[in-house]
Amino acid sequence: MSSTQSCPALLFAAPASGQGKTTLVAGLARYYRQQGQQVRVFKTGPDFIDPTILERASGHPVYQLDLWMVGDQRCRQLLYEASLQADLILIEGVMGLFDGNPSSADLAQTFGLPVMLVIDASAMAQTFGAVALGLADYRGTLTIAGVVANRVASPGHATMLQQSLPLSTPWLGAVMADPQIALPERHLGLHLADEVDSLDQKIDSAAQQIALTELANITLSPVDFEPVNTVLTPKLLPGVRIAIARDAAFCFVYPDNLQLLEQLGAKLSYFSPLNDTGFGDVDALYLPGGYPELLLDPLADNQQMLDAMGRFHQSNRPIVAECGGMLYLLKRLADRNGHHRQLAGLIDATATLQPRLAGIGMQGHEFPQGPIHGHTFHYASFDSAPQFSAQASLAKSGSPGEGIIRQGGLTASFIHWYLPSNPAASAALFLPQLAHTEPFINDTNQ
Repeated sequence: MSSTQSCPALLFAAPASGQGKTTLVAGLARYYRQQGQQVRVFKTGPDFIDPTILERASGHPVYQLDLWMVGDQRCRQLLYEASLQADLILIEGVMGLFDGNPSSADLAQTFGLPVMLVIDASAMAQTFGAVALGLADYRGTLTIAGVVANRVASPGHATMLQQSLPLSTPWLGAVMADPQIALPERHLGLHLADEVDSLDQKIDSAAQQIALTELANITLSPVDFEPVNTVLTPKLLPGVRIAIARDAAFCFVYPDNLQLLEQLGAKLSYFSPLNDTGFGDVDALYLPGGYPELLLDPLADNQQMLDAMGRFHQSNRPIVAECGGMLYLLKRLADRNGHHRQLAGLIDATATLQPRLAGIGMQGHEFPQGPIHGHTFHYASFDSAPQFSAQASLAKSGSPGEGIIRQGGLTASFIHWYLPSNPAASAALFLPQLAHTEPFINDTNQ
């Protein structure tokens, strides 16, 4: 078995979402990369969007860490593998430091990660110190590396914030409010990296600001990362050809999912429901989530692709559709302004984008070959719901979650599946000969 590896690491956390963690992690990753350092970045939780920005900043794929969805052993393996190559590991937390179960604090405690506090100070003065003290002391077992004030108005404001801190919480500088580093937002969070104008300039500007703070010269004690006894992934999908939707409308897919499918022996190809007229001669389709509601007209106007989807479904070959991928297969989808279009019609249902979140949280389901974990985060809801074959369950309570559609070769749900949570069960979703003849098991808590 391999030996323990040591590598400096920081987990960035905040009192709440929207404090600017992504900007600061991206800026710090770019800063150290500019110094010739190898930086590996991870994102806590199930987010698809922030990792695209962090990947641009670091130059490496960004994987998810979550003690439930990904699992303790896979998180441990990912961190260990990163420590073999990196000079520094950065992890962006999710929501507030103690939000969720498991939380960013749970992840930090499990792996002995020092925590860097990021606090949006734009609307506070001395209360900054109270917030920092509360975060640092709420769970005494955490190691707090320091605090960074974000969106600060002036040097005088920064001095006031610094003086409010207790001596036990190291001050690591202020990042000034600056539209040059602000990242645009919309209903699912930040914009994807490819959609942000001058993103590299924004990241470079953030790196320049960080270069002026104590954070740029922080001395970190290395964290020990333990190796994991890994089991070779069996070739359960030998030569199975899977076409994956990938364009501006379908862009939410975990790197770990694609890596697993390849390890299972699948041959992956990619196509655009927006721009292509077909997907070639393949054995299965994978339609990840994304933004079909923002691109309704070009999706609906591409009738050749919609027809190809229908023919493929009629052949009973597997289709795995997650959230936006499922919405694309409905009879009709409407955006939040009421504009609607007819789509593929493989699923007898219609849906409309809502002004408020319609579903959020970790969920899992007991498939015939075992449980698969995932999460849901969507603003769309059904106007006329389809016939569900089963229902997922919420991660912790076991309460009913999202419905799951299984008809012919199709598996569709609002859930984004994390396929490595169960390689065997995930492989079965893409096997043509298993086009869902097995009885479906209604869930209990996973």
